[in-house]
Amino acid sequence: MFYVSAKEFLLWEKKQLFKGGDKESLYLLLESIAGISHNEINLLRLNSEGNCYLKKNLGLIESFWDNHLTNNVPIQYLSGFTFWRDLKLSVSENVLIPRPETELIIDIILKIFENNSKNLVFAELGTGSGAISIALALAHPSWEGIATDIDKNAIDIASRNFMNYSNQQNLRFCCGNWWNPLETLKGELDFVVSNPPYIPEEIYKKLPIEVKNFEPKIALLGGEDGLEHIKEIIYKAPFYLKKKGWLILENHFDQGSIVRQLFLENRFTCVEVLKDFSGIGRFTIGRYK
Repeated sequence: MFYVSAKEFLLWEKKQLFKGGDKESLYLLLESIAGISHNEINLLRLNSEGNCYLKKNLGLIESFWDNHLTNNVPIQYLSGFTFWRDLKLSVSENVLIPRPETELIIDIILKIFENNSKNLVFAELGTGSGAISIALALAHPSWEGIATDIDKNAIDIASRNFMNYSNQQNLRFCCGNWWNPLETLKGELDFVVSNPPYIPEEIYKKLPIEVKNFEPKIALLGGEDGLEHIKEIIYKAPFYLKKKGWLILENHFDQGSIVRQLFLENRFTCVEVLKDFSGIGRFTIGRYK
C-alpha cells in the first residue's frame, strides 16, 4: 500500500485532468488500479488534511493515464478490469468491454422468468468476458447455463471470471461458433441470450479509435448490414429452444424493427423491442410458439 496526503493527491488529480481526458475515465483508472473510489475522492475534498491509501504509487498510475491519453488505449484494457453491474471482471483485447446498456438484458431476463425461475437451462452465444452468463448464474444458482464463444482466449477469460466469484458448477464455457457447441441440447433450452456483433460495415469504419483499434473486430462487425450473425442466431434458435422457450438479443439502435420482423418470420410470438437507458430500442425478445 502507498499513502499520500490528500492535498498531494488532489493536486496530482488536477494535473492529470489538465493534460486532457475526462474525469470519468480517470476515476475508472483510479478505482481499477489504485483501489480508490469516486466517493472516497469526494471525501478527500471535504477533508484535505487527511491521507489517502493507494494500491499503486502515483507515478505508475500517471504512466497508465499518459498511455491512455497518447495512444487512446481504453482504461479497461490498461487496468485489466471493468466494472459491470455488481461485478469486477477481467478483460483484455481478446474480449469486448461490456457496456452499461447491456446490463439491462439481465433485468429483462429476470423479469421474463420472475414467476417461473426454478431449474431453467439457458445458453449464451458469444459470451466474451462472460458478463451476462455470470450475472445470471449468480442470480439463480438453480439455473444451468452454457456460454459459448468462438475465441479460446475469451473462453479462458470468462471461465476465470466465473471462478473468481463462485465455486458453483451451474455454468460451463465451451469454445465454438454460435450454436455448434450446443448440438446435444437441441430442444432443451428454456432461453438463449446473445449480444452478437451487429455493427454495419460503414458504421464500423467510423467508430472511435479507442474502439476500432483495440476492441476485437470479430465482436463488433456484423457484416455489411450488421445483421449477418443476428440472422443466423434467429434462424437456428427454433431447433434448440423448448416449446415456448425465449430468445433475447441485443441489436444496433436502428435495427429493432428489422430484427422484430425476423423473429416473426421464424414463428416467434410475444415479440417486443425493448428500450435501453437512452430510450433506444436496443433489445428484441420473443417466445418460440
